[in-house]
Formats: sequence, C-alpha cells, structure tokens
Amino acid sequence: MIMAGFKNFVMFVVLHLLMAMAMAIDTAWYYGHATFYGDMKGGETMQGACGYGDLFKQGYGLKTAALSEALFNHGSTCGACFEIMCVNDPQWCIPNAGTIKITATNLCPPNFTKTTDVWCNPPQKHFDLSMPMFVKLAYYKAGVIPVRYRRVLCSKQGGVKFEIKGNRYWTLVTVYNVGGAGDVTNVKIKGSNSGWQQMNRNWGQNWQSGRALVGQSLSFQVTTSDGKMVPFNNAAPENSSESTAFTLQSLQCCKWLLEHLSFYF
Repeated sequence: MIMAGFKNFVMFVVLHLLMAMAMAIDTAWYYGHATFYGDMKGGETMQGACGYGDLFKQGYGLKTAALSEALFNHGSTCGACFEIMCVNDPQWCIPNAGTIKITATNLCPPNFTKTTDVWCNPPQKHFDLSMPMFVKLAYYKAGVIPVRYRRVLCSKQGGVKFEIKGNRYWTLVTVYNVGGAGDVTNVKIKGSNSGWQQMNRNWGQNWQSGRALVGQSLSFQVTTSDGKMVPFNNAAPENSSESTAFTLQSLQCCKWLLEHLSFYF
C-alpha cells in the first residue's frame, strides 16, 4: 500500500516536471537584471520598437517588457515570452513571489553616454518590465533587481492577428498575438492573383512587401523561431470597391484585425 502510494507520488512529480519542461523552450535558467518603466496603468509601455500598438487591444496587456539590446536581437525577439524570478536580493525580492511570464514588446535602448547604471547596454541581459509586473517580484523602491530568466512558450487567446497598411506600391503587415515560440522569423504573402513572395522585416514585427497587391485577397505563411510554419489562407479579403483610389484609401486609413485559428503548438 505504501509502495503504491510512493509510486503514484513519483509519477505525479515526474509528470509535473515533464509538463514544466514542455512549457519551456530553453530549460536552462540565465542570470540578468530587471527594472521597470511606466506606471501601474501601463503608461509609456504602449507602442514601442516591436511595432505593436495598443497592447491592451492587441492582447498583451501589462504582462510585457522592453529588452536590452543583447536580448532584443534587432527586433527578432519581439513576441517571445520569458519566465522571470527575483533572486539573491532578500532586501528587495518579495518572499515566495514565484515567477512572472512576460512578452517582449519593446526595446530598452542603450545609453553610451553613461558609465554607471548602464543596464540596457551590451552585453547586459536586462528586462525593463511594466511596473505591475515588477512589483509582483520586488518592492517598488528596489529600482533594479537581480533575476533569473528563461524562454518559455507563449499562451495567447484568439489566434494570430494581422494589421495591414500600405498603398499600390507596398504592403506593411504587423503580425501579433502569436502563441508557441511567439517570435516570428519569416513571413510570406500571396495575393489571389499572384504567387507566394518573401516579405522582409522592416522593423520589429512589421513585415514589408514591395509588390502591388491592392484589390487581391491575401494569404500568409508565418514561421516562428522554432521552425514551425502555419499557413493562413485568404486571411484578408479583397476589397470589393471598383475604385482604386477607394481601395488605396481603405488600406491607408483602416486596420484589418484578422482572427484565425489559434497558433498553439
């Protein structure tokens, strides 16, 4: 009886360990530091170097951070998720605070004019958290704390979304609310009257095509950093207007928020 109970306990522990490993892209923990910016309502955390807009409307909310240049990787890490804990600072770490999970939505820019408190300068691994996330780990007055972090899978609701802008000469697509690995590394686009074509990263998670695609329904192939590709066929409907000027005006002033199948792996 005791042996059976012990086996069940071991199986329970092993199962939970396997589940934890499955949620982590990289099971290793790394050392870094964290600060915060903005206020408790998320002021100053909207927009940013990843090309996202209103983080509340786009599903990220306040569970976000700006990354130092060493982690930001020229914008290719935008959309990735991290698990973070406060460590080795009993004065400021909140006891039993556990961990937080955030999405990378901005850059913490380096400041080469300073010689102290250069947390976001290379090669520092640093997270400038939203204030609500920071105070889950440490007391407000800490200012800066030592942390351990690791990459984890992103869990998003509502599926991948696309925001499309442009004109007759170019199309700019922001890809966001991506689950799984989270960080998009490649995007291809196809019009209903054209073949697949490679898009180029403009900045952050904004992807650009120089082909004329006005008036066509659009399909996408989105690939994340783990190499997984998901197709989104006929994601954007063709504009029904017969006026080219009206079609262009629609692309320039209107945002298409397109919800599709959940992007979980």
